[in-house]
Amino acid sequence: METLIVLGTGNALATRCYNTCFALKSGGEYILVDAGGGNGILVQLEKAGVDCAAIRHLIVTHEHCDHLLGVVWMVRKIGTMMLAGKYEGTLHLWCHAGLVPTIRTLCGLTLQKKFSSLLGGRIALHAVSDGESAQLLDARVTFFDIHSTKAPQYGFCAEWDGRKLTCLGDEPYNPLCEQYVRGSEWLLCEAFCLYGERERFKPYEKHHSTVREACELAQSLGVPHVVLWHTEDKNYDRRKQLYTAEGAAYYTGDLHVPYDLEQISL
Repeated sequence: METLIVLGTGNALATRCYNTCFALKSGGEYILVDAGGGNGILVQLEKAGVDCAAIRHLIVTHEHCDHLLGVVWMVRKIGTMMLAGKYEGTLHLWCHAGLVPTIRTLCGLTLQKKFSSLLGGRIALHAVSDGESAQLLDARVTFFDIHSTKAPQYGFCAEWDGRKLTCLGDEPYNPLCEQYVRGSEWLLCEAFCLYGERERFKPYEKHHSTVREACELAQSLGVPHVVLWHTEDKNYDRRKQLYTAEGAAYYTGDLHVPYDLEQISL
């Protein structure tokens, strides 16, 4: 891995930024993680300069609409490229077993058969289990169940060149995942809102955390680099300033609060 490309940073109902999703770049190829809630993913990829022909892997963490529905558009886009001879090889799609029939159904109901029929062929569907590992580009990726109480959801850790990046999905850290999170150099973590605004945004009712709690977690785990996203968007223009200031009171490491389309060197 070389670069984390931030495609979206918002929660499900955000309108001032795109839903949280990102790409990991290695050389000239990409791993896309989630795709947001619609065809805005195509806009974000274009603005970020990501060539869809170089997206080799797509990880889908869970079934919620702000993470899943953009996957239909990625199948449509890359399927079009495949049929036109503009995409070489196979797109590998990774998700937990329960999501495979959901993705098949969504694509079957919304796309022409010439696109949906690519699923299971040139768009390979990989149903992963808790603790399963696979080689994605230059990283050894291990998928793990985050033990969500809402819907099955998988995070992952990626290890390359002695470095480790962990994505916790969009819910607070569960200590049952410690074996996967331990030793991470980078932690990608949701932070729905400021701790001081928890009464306004009610993150706990939505199974989310605040900036304070995410930063306390990173401090306790000794993680040197943290990225906070999946946030409310009412403070979007001042979010970096506000979240960084609150986070600094609880975390002494390298804290990133990116806007959409920022790129972070790993």
